[in-house]
Amino acid sequence: MGRSRVVTFVLEAVGVRHGDAVILDDISVALRSGRCTAIAGPSGAGKSTLLRLLNRMLEPTSGRVLLDGTPLPALDVPALRRRVGLVAQQPTLLTDTVLDDLRVGRPDLTEDEARSLLAETGLPPAFAERPTAGLSGGEAQRVCLARTLALRPEVLLLDEPTSALDHASAEAIEQVVKDLRAAGGTAVLVSHDTAQARRLADDVLVLHAGRLAEHGPPEQIAYLRPVSS
Repeated sequence: MGRSRVVTFVLEAVGVRHGDAVILDDISVALRSGRCTAIAGPSGAGKSTLLRLLNRMLEPTSGRVLLDGTPLPALDVPALRRRVGLVAQQPTLLTDTVLDDLRVGRPDLTEDEARSLLAETGLPPAFAERPTAGLSGGEAQRVCLARTLALRPEVLLLDEPTSALDHASAEAIEQVVKDLRAAGGTAVLVSHDTAQARRLADDVLVLHAGRLAEHGPPEQIAYLRPVSS
């Protein structure tokens, strides 16, 4: 999975409001390429909102988001979303079978490639023949991850990717992030799991009430420190 481009996001004074509610407030930060950035913080802090800004699933109310120096509205949306793939916490499957779902963005995907992608996400290769109806939430989320990986994205956005998974399945997803980073790709991860953020992240953003409370390497982030008993 070689990647040649340098992919850097810059948020400049970004705010998001829904009516009178402030979801994000004056966020200015750079997300560096070839790294894993974790977005942490309590529930309702704006973590998923920030993640969804990065491939224009949401638009900021104020400020702007740039990718490699170009404001996102200047980029073609389908092309952006191929480069910057989002795997949401609540998965959406689009077809009747797992194999067809993996081919949504890659009609040329072979069955062998599909099985390899499923194995990468911790699912048995034979899963390709399964109907999408009746999959568990964790299974559906991993199918969505495999579907995103089929596009060979430069950036992978993951919203709580292991919250519904057992330990072995969670380890497979964490390995996907490590492999992406090792190949020069960029990952941005929302996680309530502070131990996971310490394991995976090169950089951590901590949001609190929509504002950037901390930013730096995980060992410098007070929010990630284990609570002493």
